[in-house]
Amino acid sequence: MAYVVASLAAEPASQRLDPRVSVIVPTLNEAANLPHVFARMPPDVFEVIIVDGHSVDDTIEVARSLRDVRIVMQDGRGKGNALACGFAAARGDIIVMLDADGSADPAEIPRFVAALLTGADFAKGSRFAPGGGSHDITRIRHAGNSCLSGLVNILFDTGYSDLCYGYNAFWARCLDVMQVDCDGFEVETLINIRIARAGLRVCEVPSMEFERLHGASNLRAVRDGTRVLRTILGERVRKPRRGDPSWQPEFNELTFDADDFRWPLAAYREKRSSREVSEKALVA
Repeated sequence: MAYVVASLAAEPASQRLDPRVSVIVPTLNEAANLPHVFARMPPDVFEVIIVDGHSVDDTIEVARSLRDVRIVMQDGRGKGNALACGFAAARGDIIVMLDADGSADPAEIPRFVAALLTGADFAKGSRFAPGGGSHDITRIRHAGNSCLSGLVNILFDTGYSDLCYGYNAFWARCLDVMQVDCDGFEVETLINIRIARAGLRVCEVPSMEFERLHGASNLRAVRDGTRVLRTILGERVRKPRRGDPSWQPEFNELTFDADDFRWPLAAYREKRSSREVSEKALVA
């Protein structure tokens, strides 16, 4: 793997994003956080795709009220599935993975894009590269991340300083080697390993992580750390493959019906509720 740690902190945040940039934002009850996240979003991204895990708050309504977005309902559960749905829906040249809880700063997106424009295939955010940092990570999570990063570096001959950080950007062509087919928070590890095994050029971009603004995280250190470890061991023996579209999940993109002036979410929930009632009737 061609690997380089790049310090791009001096790149101006106002740099124009010339390639079409798709920003994938998985959400689950993030209505209170989206105003902050969207306020920091560069204005010239090509599209913002909200991939919602069936929120019970006003996440989708808030997102639509703040800016022009595409709304995709994930077909399963978990962050990995949400990202896979967003990747399958994306139409941009560059794809950015961004958390919705306010912990990652969307204003850093031009730095990631700059790394790609200067030759990288995959721009990997790092809290521990020079110029990065975290106001959120606990000692236990930091220790676990360090151990897991070290294991991946040994097994796959990489130089990752931060294995489990979810802020990344890459050229859309990388999807063919990533083939995201996992469900949970192990998704970043799976992506990082498959990118490395494909021999793609990786550039680490220093990034600052902040505390979640509102709500509680779904991350569980022991449970998700165990899943990451299983993923590392599984990828060690997995045979890389390309050109297999089976990883792409089905997803439901909500569209506005000109003849029905309700929010698309209302129609979607109504349809889903009717289907669940029908399924229960069949079981009975």
